[in-house]
Amino acid sequence: MRYNIVGTTVPAVELELTRGEEVFSQRGGLAWMTEGMDMSTNAKGGLLKGIGRVFAGESLFMVTYKCQADNAKITFASTVPGSIMPVDVSSREYIIQKGAFLAAQTSVDLKTVFTKKLGAGLFGGEGIIMQSIKGQGHCFLEIDGDAVEMELAPGEVLKVDTGNVVAFESTVKYEVETVKGLGNIFFGGEGLFLTRLTGPGKIILQTQNFSDFAGRIAGYIPRSSS
Repeated sequence: MRYNIVGTTVPAVELELTRGEEVFSQRGGLAWMTEGMDMSTNAKGGLLKGIGRVFAGESLFMVTYKCQADNAKITFASTVPGSIMPVDVSSREYIIQKGAFLAAQTSVDLKTVFTKKLGAGLFGGEGIIMQSIKGQGHCFLEIDGDAVEMELAPGEVLKVDTGNVVAFESTVKYEVETVKGLGNIFFGGEGLFLTRLTGPGKIILQTQNFSDFAGRIAGYIPRSSS
């Protein structure tokens, strides 16, 4: 498989496959494809895995595309302005936030996982249920805004605003802490909680939180007086 990221504001990833190769995406992820692709829709991994994906913000059914001709192409587009990041999971397992998964080779295992602490799930912005990606090959993540990669050393801590975490290596410890000081909580504009990531391991952040952005836009929409 070869891939090419096209576009800037709302990018897409174009995959060129050889005969027999397969990729999968969430329902509705396809943008366009050439002839030579066989499409099948199913609850990948079974119904229970499908239900778990629903709670993690993905679709119950996944779509698998099998290449039937050499050099056939298929393209998956992002849904909001931002970027697309290719992640090679061959040597690392990642935990990803809901809505970040775009597409992957079928050799990549996508499954639902629970955060280790209830508080982290309820208040961390990513939810109690997240997803893990591991196996062999590439997975493509959808990023709000631009992607920022960091490698945390053992014991190194980074505190991140809620919603700006895209993914982190499974070796990274994920917790939520309360913002200190009543003035900071009520007037700081950053909310009540921050996500605390402790190394070692790689983390992927995004410069935009689309939920916050959508909320700001909604505030400018005129409301009916009736």
